[in-house]
Amino acid sequence: MLVQIEVKKILVDQRHHTPVVILKEMDGERVLPIIIGLVEARAIAAPMEQWEFARPLTHDLLVSVLSSLGGSLQRVVIGRVEEGTYYAELLIDLNGEMITVDARPSDSIAVALRTDAQIFAQDDLLENIPIEIADEHMVDFEASPPLFDETMGPEQLKEYLRQLNPEDFGRFTP
Repeated sequence: MLVQIEVKKILVDQRHHTPVVILKEMDGERVLPIIIGLVEARAIAAPMEQWEFARPLTHDLLVSVLSSLGGSLQRVVIGRVEEGTYYAELLIDLNGEMITVDARPSDSIAVALRTDAQIFAQDDLLENIPIEIADEHMVDFEASPPLFDETMGPEQLKEYLRQLNPEDFGRFTP
């Protein structure tokens, strides 16, 4: 059974410097946390925070190409998890024909947010855990210290390096 979900928030696990998107069922309290990459976290956060960019990002380009071809994203379905990897599908109406495209959940969510398409998950993927993740290492994506980004300027990189702790690198054993 499919359950409609929404993006509730993006958190960062400070121990591993890993973003986690928290998806919550629309008519309930269950959630689906999915670990994503930094680029994908920014792609999801951009439409949520109404960030403006001078040039279209990859997900904006996909939406534009889809529209130019006469297609529209109808919905996203996160359908399964195998060995810790989640799988999603884009259901696209292309000139009256419904086609399904395999995609990563993070990319699917980023495109869905740009098109106002509904997002669904298989019922058995949702967990009964509180939305306020009680782990002291989890912080809001927007409130987290900057994570390394190859587009950082020299001053931003200095600040990033200044904030690092030896524990950020794990245990070193030669």
